[in-house]
This record gives sequence, C-alpha cells and structure tokens, in this order.
Amino acid sequence: MTEKKTTHDEKLPILSTDLTFSKYINEVKKYPTLTPEEEYMLAKRVQEYHDVVAAEKLVTSHLKLVAKMAYKMRGYGIALMDLVSEGNIGLMHAVKKFDPDLGNRFSTYAMWWIKAAMQEFIIKSWSLVKIGTTSAQKKLFFNLNKAKKRLRSVSDLNHDQLDQSTAERLADELNVSSKELYEMDSRLSGGDISLDQEVFNDGDSNIKAIDLLPETKDNQETSFIDFENKSMQKKLFKEALLRLSEREREIITNRYLKEENKTLSDLSKEYDISTERIRQIEARAIEKIKKYCLDNS
Repeated sequence: MTEKKTTHDEKLPILSTDLTFSKYINEVKKYPTLTPEEEYMLAKRVQEYHDVVAAEKLVTSHLKLVAKMAYKMRGYGIALMDLVSEGNIGLMHAVKKFDPDLGNRFSTYAMWWIKAAMQEFIIKSWSLVKIGTTSAQKKLFFNLNKAKKRLRSVSDLNHDQLDQSTAERLADELNVSSKELYEMDSRLSGGDISLDQEVFNDGDSNIKAIDLLPETKDNQETSFIDFENKSMQKKLFKEALLRLSEREREIITNRYLKEENKTLSDLSKEYDISTERIRQIEARAIEKIKKYCLDNS
C-alpha cells in the first residue's frame, strides 16, 4: 500500500476570536478521515521517530471528533470554542501517548484524553465557587442537569427547583448526600460570574474577581489522580498488564484480579519457587504497572 504524502499544510486551523463554531466545523471537515492502515503507519512514525508531520496528520484527522465532543458538553456556561481549544490539547497529548501496537483505534484512545481535558477546564473555569474535586463531586457536577432533564421527560418535574423526594432520589442515584446535591444544584442554577467583574474600587486601585481566586494548582501526583477518570485508569492498567512478562501477569492476576485470590504460598507451590521469590516478582510487576501509568498520564 502506498501511503499518501503528508504535507506541512495540514496544521491546526487558527482559533481566532471571530471564528464561530459553525465556521470551525466547515474548516475541520476538510481533513479526511484516515484508514486503519494510514493511522497505524502515522502512529508508528510518531512513536519511533517523533515525526512532527505524522503527528500533525493524526491531530487534524481527528479535529472533527473534538468538535463533536465539545458540542455534547455545551451547557456549562463555557464558550464552545474554548472547549474545542482544550479538547485539542487533550488530543495532542493522546498522540504523544498512543501505542498503535496495542490494537486499539486511535479515536477510542483519544476520546478519554479529550473528555478529561474539557472536564478539567470546565471545573476550573466555573464561576468563583470551588467545585469539589473528588470523583463523586465531579460526577455530580457533570450529571446533575442531565439527570434532572431525564426526570422531567418521564415525570411531572417541569421546573428547575427540586422537591425533597426528587432530591433524595437523585442523591441516591449519583451517590452523594442530599445536602451535597442541593449545594451543587444551587451553584449550577445561580449562573456564572465574570472574572473581570470589579468587586472593589477606591479611586486609587481596583480589584477584580479574578484577583481573589486562590492558587489551586496541585502537585504532579495529585493532578494525576484528579485528572484521570475511572475509565482511563482501567485502560492504562490493562495496557500496563500487557507489558509484563507472562509470569508477572499471571501472578498479578492470581493475586488481585480473581474472585478468589491466591496466596503467596499457593503460588510458591504452583511455580515451585520460594514464597519470597513470588513476593519479589509481584513487587517488581506492581512497580512496572505504576511506572507505566504515571509515564502515560
């Protein structure tokens, strides 16, 4: 198969302030969808040679995916083009981390990076109210309005205010307390506050809302834990398992991934080696898994 020539002309369209979402869609439609073979060859060139041109081709061919996901995540008071911009950053990270030899299509892998980048941006940008960063709070933030709309379509909930029974039902469904649900509902219903809004002016100096924001940047480890959603973590873990030796993978599987896990003593008898040797192999495998997940986060 003869691979199509990749040129430097296939770059990201410029996200100017006067570019509307519809115009952007028309721009990204110009980039053709790759065949599985083309996608694999480009990804291998990125992986083995850090080929910038190949990376550009992978990115531009998936800009439509980013736009589609951004449109689905509208409704949080964030401009669509801002979501697209953040999603494109997630897409670029996916290009760097993608391993084509694992057998997955790039779009399947990239969508988790794109979604995570958009969600993180929405949470950081939402008003002056600090949204919780636990997985339950994130789930509540992104699913409360969706759950309310679903209830409106099947019941007599025809307004935005939640009664007690409805709140308790949603709280149970979203695995949070009624108090947390009411607080989040109040935040989402209250509208956004402009960060350029002036909150103090004595003639000599003025303070805007953005000046009152605390530093919320986490350290690398915390950012990794908060950033990755459960689906991405599971995917990384499966990929890490494939990089272990056969014996390491079998020991980890028998020790942690079965309904009835085996003891070190059980595996010692099965492999005819000492219990301490099994423990060492297990510890080494766990370190490999941790390193892979951290390196690819």
